[in-house]
Amino acid sequence: MKLESIFELWDEDSRIKREDLADESLKISTLHSKYHKIYTQERLTLRKYEHELKQLKLDKYEFYTQGPTKETMEKGWQLPPIGKVIKSDVDKYMDADKDIVSLSLKIGLQHEKIELLESIIKTLHNRGFQIKSAIDWIKFTSGG
Repeated sequence: MKLESIFELWDEDSRIKREDLADESLKISTLHSKYHKIYTQERLTLRKYEHELKQLKLDKYEFYTQGPTKETMEKGWQLPPIGKVIKSDVDKYMDADKDIVSLSLKIGLQHEKIELLESIIKTLHNRGFQIKSAIDWIKFTSGG
């Protein structure tokens, strides 16, 4: 799921209708379930990306130190103009490798999604207290 989609969903779901506090209170568990499902899916995606990154780093390390194979040539991987890289310089090339950087950015985005979803779930945990406070305030201001 895209980060923007999560923001849009939460923008809609985060609103508490003052005139319908009872229904809002009952929706908490449904919203919790909804966002926990998204959270779980995004965490699983993060784990998949992290595994892919480990494998990619190993493959790239072997590529930079041992040279191209038929598989790496089919993937379009190219050694730098100097050819094979000495082991002490491999980290520099891997840090700048476009495939590794791209996957690392995906992982960073997944972390952002997870942090947002954790924040949403935490807010949902407190929603009952917010609704109770709103009810108490309405009672107080109406003289009840």
